Amino acid sequence: MHVSVWPLCNQLFLFGSQEERFAFLAEWYDPSAALLRRYQLLFYPRDGSVEMFDVKTQRTFLRRVKYDDLRQEDLFIGNRVNVFSRQLNLTGYGDQYTAKKLGSKKERTLAMIKPDSITKVGEIIQKIYDANLIVTKAKMTKFSWKQAADFYSEHQSKSFFNNLVQFMTSGSVIAMELMGDEAVSVWRKLLGPTDSSVAQKEASTSLRAQFGTDGTKNAGHGSDSLASAARELEFFFPSTAGHSPSSTAKFTDSTCCIIKPHAISEGLTGKILSSVSTAGFEISALQMFNMDRANAEEFFEVYKGVVAEYTGMVTELCSGPCMALEICGTDAPKTFRDFCGPADPEIARHLRPATLRALYGKSKLQNAVHCTDLPEDSTLEVQYFFKILDG
Repeated sequence: MHVSVWPLCNQLFLFGSQEERFAFLAEWYDPSAALLRRYQLLFYPRDGSVEMFDVKTQRTFLRRVKYDDLRQEDLFIGNRVNVFSRQLNLTGYGDQYTAKKLGSKKERTLAMIKPDSITKVGEIIQKIYDANLIVTKAKMTKFSWKQAADFYSEHQSKSFFNNLVQFMTSGSVIAMELMGDEAVSVWRKLLGPTDSSVAQKEASTSLRAQFGTDGTKNAGHGSDSLASAARELEFFFPSTAGHSPSSTAKFTDSTCCIIKPHAISEGLTGKILSSVSTAGFEISALQMFNMDRANAEEFFEVYKGVVAEYTGMVTELCSGPCMALEICGTDAPKTFRDFCGPADPEIARHLRPATLRALYGKSKLQNAVHCTDLPEDSTLEVQYFFKILDG
């Protein structure tokens, strides 16, 4: 836990109004100056306003102003938030009050969807959000025998070990980092007892009761302690580059879909994934990304000077985490684009009310999903996420 008491802010807090406010240390990479700039970010829950101070100069950087796009639940260490198009990494608490109030119960845990429940990813993610947890990282991957044996090494001497490894290498898995109050125990409770038949008797609403069949094919995995969570998260989401398990992208007969940041922050990820699966499309790769502006501009370059919304599209894509999907199916680029519907959700609701944008979009920029427009661009777009950014 990184706690820094900064005299200037404390004076403001003590001698100004006594309303509640939370303080965070934040970093922003300034591309034009090639510098990492550090700020104190203040958030006032009463009216949702923000204020920023430059740590180096101890001067006001942003006067207090109401900012509806930042919510209290977005404020946790390690998250990346957008404040007026600046992507800030929250690196620490700005004072003891904030650390005590917001930091005490927050935990990270590993959640893994096993091969038997991969098609239920939408329903599972929806239940995660319903339990007040949020998905901060996600990746679909496929274990090699060695990776599965390493991951489950604590069970090596047990009779079920070979069966377990065989099952875990039989198909794709989805690893997720979950964040929330007491995340380790909340996720394990959501999973239910290890043996699915016991779960059906003792916890009928649990994931293993609904989707599992026995003690091995039991829908999911959850870390059993904070120490296990740290180790297991490092396995799937390593802090050093180059050791991450590879993605499951096929790069053929497929198209690209991106669940936009606004849809993720509104808790629509699970519903969108369920809609995609129900419509008969195969999700052959899945991963969450935090796009910086340069990447978003590069990805949307084909629209530059062509559509009036280009700048807004870029801003939305880097306003928070997004989820990239590779979608497989017959004539996937065309059929999936039809399934997404017109770019403007209002038009979509009138003309094609069952499409993704009609169901989950808010505006032409916040229209729930991006999908590849031109069939010849589909492989390039999938490669951009699953080869270039994941590389």
